Amino acid sequence: MRRPGGLGRRGFVGGTVLGVAGAAALGVPLLGSNGRAARGASPGKLLTSSAKLPRPYEVPLPVPEVLEPVRRSGTTDTYEITQHEADLEILPGLRTRAWTYGGTFPGPTLVSEAGRRTRVAHRNELPQPTVVHLHGGHTPAASDGYPTDVILPVHGRITAERAMRDMMAGMPGMPGMPGHGGGHHGGVSGMAEGSRVHTYPLDQRAATLWYHDHRMSWTGPAVYRGLAGFHLVRDDEEEKLPLPKGDRDIPLMITDRAFEEDGAFTYPLKHPREDPDLARPGVTDAYMDGVLGDVILVNGAPWPVHRAERARHRLRFLNASNARPYRLEFDPQPPGGDAFVQIGSDGGLLERPRAHDALRIAPGERMDVVVDFSGWKPGTKVKLRNTLAEGTAREVMAFEVGDGRVAEDAEVPEALSRVARLDPDKAVATRDFHFRQGRDGWTINEHPYRPGRALARPKLGQTEIWRFTTSLHHPVHVHLDHFQVVSRNNGRIGPYDHGWKDTVDLPPMDAVEVAVRFTDYAGTFMLHCHNLEHEDMAMMGDFVTE
Repeated sequence: MRRPGGLGRRGFVGGTVLGVAGAAALGVPLLGSNGRAARGASPGKLLTSSAKLPRPYEVPLPVPEVLEPVRRSGTTDTYEITQHEADLEILPGLRTRAWTYGGTFPGPTLVSEAGRRTRVAHRNELPQPTVVHLHGGHTPAASDGYPTDVILPVHGRITAERAMRDMMAGMPGMPGMPGHGGGHHGGVSGMAEGSRVHTYPLDQRAATLWYHDHRMSWTGPAVYRGLAGFHLVRDDEEEKLPLPKGDRDIPLMITDRAFEEDGAFTYPLKHPREDPDLARPGVTDAYMDGVLGDVILVNGAPWPVHRAERARHRLRFLNASNARPYRLEFDPQPPGGDAFVQIGSDGGLLERPRAHDALRIAPGERMDVVVDFSGWKPGTKVKLRNTLAEGTAREVMAFEVGDGRVAEDAEVPEALSRVARLDPDKAVATRDFHFRQGRDGWTINEHPYRPGRALARPKLGQTEIWRFTTSLHHPVHVHLDHFQVVSRNNGRIGPYDHGWKDTVDLPPMDAVEVAVRFTDYAGTFMLHCHNLEHEDMAMMGDFVTE
């Protein structure tokens, strides 16, 4: 039985199903800011590189190095990461000045055991403040990466008051006053001088997580410049399964970028000449829907190629692009189709594997799949393409299938894990969150972001239904705990909605219900769009767990 006020195909306001006429009457925009038709179109505007670009499938696929802890105790692993600028050879023969975790893009991969505490000390040697968020982490508020909990640069030229003023300048209508909003998360008291230690209890399932910058008004340019890396969590349940391991377990961070003639990143800052060190936030109006690049990078390499043995491989796909969604498809397809056997989502293993011919993955989402490369003939170059794009952005990477026989030591069991179900009928509250464009930026429930203003106050341990609706495309991310998708457009969930999620794709005019239950940690956390330009232009909200 459906609950009162269920969602309709076109979305709702107060339980009312909206058609085109109804949406227009309520002021819901049916076109993007660049006049693009809302339904069925990708968000964002394309940047074109002026640099000389390599031919696809010539650069070898790099795999980020695994970082070793500097200390181990009976309960805790401690890591140290220095954030600093580095000149990297991303395009062959050119140098790109990047913002990095530890000198590489992506940053080093952290690997943790579930239930074993991980402490990460971040030191900021960059020219601007930063914030670190462990995306998908079940993390106390003090270490979650609230957008004003910045790490000030060690050089000391930027004060806490200036950092707050610069962040406030990016929020429409925000008073430009240090400390506006009140409390730890509304003022300068959450800032750290030079370094900050993040404590992650990791009392959660094995999953593919990632860490990235999360500073208010500045997440888009900071991540675009390189501040992103993997954090993998393992547990006994997953380790006992005969899934591909070792060199056949490959994390793949997919991003899109554009490059200047000299190799520098191209990004449409609103005031680049007035402040080349990013002292003023925002993108030019043409890019408020999101920034798209014409070069697809996988693990920081342009259209790379990887030699794959004729055996099963686990591919951990992460869409770390600012705004670009992907529909990944192999060319050629293997005989019989079902090239991707999905075993995991944002929050870890599915109950059972699910086969797909293609993967639709929005910014912030992860999908763990097993691909059996013995399904192609030896020597085949299998191209991975994004069928949502044209031109150079259509190509992603390639796999060259080995010509020798190898011992197959992996398989995909019919049962992977037990996923406890959140029962929607036991929900104690239903909350509506409308994602839409406002006069000066992006809003949730008609409000641009204000630090310290809570959109919801859920009780720890209680199940709630959160209903997301939109007129344009928004990938919705919830901090602290994973959720389960209950319905999509008042019907069945989509093919990529299964399992525990922390980010759900919300296409234009769609409506999605999710069941949430927050546990363990009281405090202030975030709900926001993971289109980073939308996030920077105020499509965020606080919720407070009590």
